[in-house]
Amino acid sequence: MLRVTKLTDYATVILTALAAKPGDVHSAAELAEQAGLEMPTVAKLLKPLAQAGLVEGFRGVNGGYRLARPASEISLVEIVEAMEGPLGMTECSVHAGACGIEHSCGVRANWRRINDVVADALRGVTLAEMLAPPPPRSSRKASSNKTIPATLATA
Repeated sequence: MLRVTKLTDYATVILTALAAKPGDVHSAAELAEQAGLEMPTVAKLLKPLAQAGLVEGFRGVNGGYRLARPASEISLVEIVEAMEGPLGMTECSVHAGACGIEHSCGVRANWRRINDVVADALRGVTLAEMLAPPPPRSSRKASSNKTIPATLATA
C-alpha cells in the first residue's frame, strides 16, 4: 500500500493549523493543543518543516512558529519531501544505480513515469486547498471519475 507516514500526515495537520491564521505566531504548545498531538511530536515535526523553509521559528517570550509563505504557495509535494525526502515510488525512481538489476530492468522507465504523475498530483494541491472543507458526497462521486493522463513507456 502506498501511503505517507504518520509524521507527514501530522505535519500537514500542523501546517493547516498555521494556515488557518496566517501571519499569527503560534507556540508549539498551542499547535499541539489545536492538532490534538503530544508536544514532543509537534517539536519533532517543526524542525524539518523549518529546515525546508515551510515555517519560520521565532525565539523569545512571544516566540513560536508561522508559515514562511502563503499557504497557496506551499504544495503537498513540498510537505512530503520535507518529512520523507525525495518522492520515489521505487529506489530507482530517485537514484540511478541503486538496483542490481537496473541494467536489464524493463519497468524502470514506467516506474519513473508513475513517480512523475504522483509528484505532479501532489504538486497540484496546495496547503490552502487542504483547509477547504471536502466537497459534498454527491459531487465527490462525480469527481472520482477524474483521470490523470499517463502514457507508459514501452520496453
